[in-house]
Amino acid sequence: MPPRLRAAGAGSIAALVWGALEPVDRRLFRHDYSDVAVLGKAFTRGPAWRPLGFALHALNGAVFGLVYYEIARRVDRDRRRLPLELALAEHLMLFSTGSLVDRYHPARGEPGVEQLFSFRAFGQATLRHVVFGKVLGTLAR
Repeated sequence: MPPRLRAAGAGSIAALVWGALEPVDRRLFRHDYSDVAVLGKAFTRGPAWRPLGFALHALNGAVFGLVYYEIARRVDRDRRRLPLELALAEHLMLFSTGSLVDRYHPARGEPGVEQLFSFRAFGQATLRHVVFGKVLGTLAR
């Protein structure tokens, strides 16, 4: 398999694993925040929001996998740690945009779209990015 395709596939699978584990961390953190719901419910509140949310999340993961591949080719870093480092860097850079979701998302307050800019959501997102980075790193090698 070509390395770019492997990286995109690894990112997509890592995003799907993340989405599949959301019910666990939602119970663990006692906070109803779901990236799959945020993505899917941005476009529809009907029954299609879940598959659409998973598809968009998988697409985002594939793009992240390609970015990882291109960065890994250009920098002299430990390839076992780089996916996790990049995932956590992305998390830290983008977390504050949760305040925009809290204010403007069309489904704010609905199940899965609870307040994103909070300590609990930060914990959830941190755990999710760790899982994503580990799965990406394992599958992309």
